[in-house]
Amino acid sequence: MIYNFPGIVEKNSQVEKELQLLKKEYQKPQMSKEQLEKLRAKMEEAKRTDKKERKKVQMRKVAATAAAFVAAFMILPNTSATIANAMEQIPIIGQLVEVVTFRDYKYDEERNMADIEVPEIKVEGQIENSEVQDKLERTTEEINAEIQKITDELIKQFEANLQEEMNYQDIVVKSEVLTTTQDYFTLKLICYQGAGSGYQWNYYYTIDLNTGERLKLKDIFVDGADYITPISENIKEQMQAQMDADENVYYWLHDEIEEWNFKSITEETSFYLNEKGNVVIGFDEGEVAPMYMGAVEFEIPAEVLSDIRK
Repeated sequence: MIYNFPGIVEKNSQVEKELQLLKKEYQKPQMSKEQLEKLRAKMEEAKRTDKKERKKVQMRKVAATAAAFVAAFMILPNTSATIANAMEQIPIIGQLVEVVTFRDYKYDEERNMADIEVPEIKVEGQIENSEVQDKLERTTEEINAEIQKITDELIKQFEANLQEEMNYQDIVVKSEVLTTTQDYFTLKLICYQGAGSGYQWNYYYTIDLNTGERLKLKDIFVDGADYITPISENIKEQMQAQMDADENVYYWLHDEIEEWNFKSITEETSFYLNEKGNVVIGFDEGEVAPMYMGAVEFEIPAEVLSDIRK
């Protein structure tokens, strides 16, 4: 779908509002119940895969001297039901923080569906530095409070719409642990809301386990370094390369409507550090591309930022 705006000479607040509304509608697909189920299944698959990957990473951290200890624990469940039950309560060796389900809200009938799992980050390990330990506990409390506020508002809105007998509405909230290393931990909160058509947006929570504080993008780089320009330029290069390789891929990079085109990230742009330590920038649906492209991410190669990384 192409929109033409003849006679637009100057920017004003009304035009800006119209552009933003049209941007959200631009090539927006209608998400069926079947597509929604596929989205939910994909989220569940991501969670299962993530659990397997976390176990692999954690097991690599276990020293060779613990082999006999682990072997003994593998034998004990076969000899004692009590010991086997107790072992289920033991956190994985080396795990400092973990994610549990704080609240599970579900509603499902013909016209309305909600599947909301509210995650909570828990500090399971102890750090020798008590100051870092205190900061870590405060940070997780703040993140948990923020997540609960977001999900509480979604539930409140959902229930209000039930009372007003809206046509159709679907809300899905899941979470995924993206990174768990000795230095960083990242939780991704995935939100989907549909009412005829659907929209997905994400929140990223990254904790620096060395300081116990929530990590900001600028914290990764040396003081005063210009990290915005190289990241932005690399994202543009990746966008163009993807479009050149696949005609079905489209980003707002050279659009006729200049206001839509991606120009630069900001200090507040969503990000996380993956298992390789590379910066990954995340955008919500409709932020840098038509809605059908979904929520997109760009991993920035290490060499792009090597000169300015701490």
